[in-house]
Amino acid sequence: MVPDPDVSPLFKGGGQQLRLNCGNLPTGSEYLHYYVDKTALIAELIDSGKFYFLARPRRFGKSLLVSTLKSLFAGEKALFDGLFLQNHWDWSVNYPVIHISFGGGVVNSAAMLDERFRAILDETAELYRVDLHHDDLANRFAELIKKLADQFQQRVVVLVDEYDKPILDNIEYLERAVAIREGLRNIYSVIKDRDAFIKFALLTGVSKFSKVSLFSGLNNLRDISLDGRYATLCGYTLAEIQSVFSERLFGVDFSQLAEWYNGYNFLGEKVYNPFDVLLYLEQRLFKNYWFESGSPDFLIRLVRERQYAIPDLENLVVDDAMLSRFDIDDITLENLS
Repeated sequence: MVPDPDVSPLFKGGGQQLRLNCGNLPTGSEYLHYYVDKTALIAELIDSGKFYFLARPRRFGKSLLVSTLKSLFAGEKALFDGLFLQNHWDWSVNYPVIHISFGGGVVNSAAMLDERFRAILDETAELYRVDLHHDDLANRFAELIKKLADQFQQRVVVLVDEYDKPILDNIEYLERAVAIREGLRNIYSVIKDRDAFIKFALLTGVSKFSKVSLFSGLNNLRDISLDGRYATLCGYTLAEIQSVFSERLFGVDFSQLAEWYNGYNFLGEKVYNPFDVLLYLEQRLFKNYWFESGSPDFLIRLVRERQYAIPDLENLVVDDAMLSRFDIDDITLENLS
C-alpha cells in the first residue's frame, strides 16, 4: 500500500505499512514505522499453487504485494525480520525474478507497448548479466526465462503488476485498445509456454478481462480475486488496525471508521481500504481520500453518457458470469464498478 507521497511510506518486506509523524508520542524519534504483516498468507499462496491472478481496486496494496514477493524470492532476508516468513522460508535458495510493471506512465499505442516491454526485458537481462539475441518480443521473453533458469539452476519467478493498465488507458479508443490487448496476449502466452522453467507467477490488476480475450494462451491462471482464503491479502482487517496501529487510535470512532472505509468484501472477512485508513490516521479527518486520487475519469464519463443512476449500485448483485465477461467491446458499468 503506497499512500500519498507526503505521508512518506517506507518498505519492509511484510505487507502494508506507513511512517507516521508521532507528534508528542514518547518514542524518542519524530516518526514511527508500522507494519501489517501479510506474509503468512503469502506463504500459503506459494505453497498452494503456481500461477495466480488477483484483481483489486486502485490504491489497495497490489504493487506492494508484488514488491514483497520480489524481495522474498530474491532472498532479501533482512526485510522480513520479525515477520512470519522470517522463520518459515528457506533463505538458502534465491530465485531469479522478472518484474513487469505497467503502472508508470501511459502506453498509447501498440508500438509504445512493445518499446516499454522490450525495455523491461533488457533491464532484467542487464541486471542478471544475460545476453538476449531474439528480436521478436515473445521469443525474447521466452529466451530470458530459459537463460535465467539455466544460469541460476532455479526456476524463474514472473510478477506482472498492473497487467491491464495499457488497455484501460485506451479503453475509449476501440481500435487502439484492441491492438494493445493483442500485444499483451502475445506477452502473457509466453508464461504458460515456459511452464517448465517457472517457479511462481502472479498477475495483478484492477479488472478481470475475459480469459478468452486476453488469457487464451494462459488458461492455467488461478483467479483468487474472490477466493475467501485470500480475501485479506490486500487491505486491513479490523483486528490488524487495532493491533498494529494501537498507539494511533485514541479517540477514533470505529463506527465512523467502518462506515467510511470498511466497504470491501471479497467473499471472506471484510477489509478496510488501506489508502483511506492510512491517510485518516495521518490527518484525522474523514474524507474520500481514495476517490480524490483513484477514481477513473473513464468511469465517470460513462456514468454521464449512459445516465446511470448511481444509487442503483448500492444493492447491485452480480454473478460470476458477469464478472468474467468483461472485454473491450463488452463494457458494462456494473463490471467497472
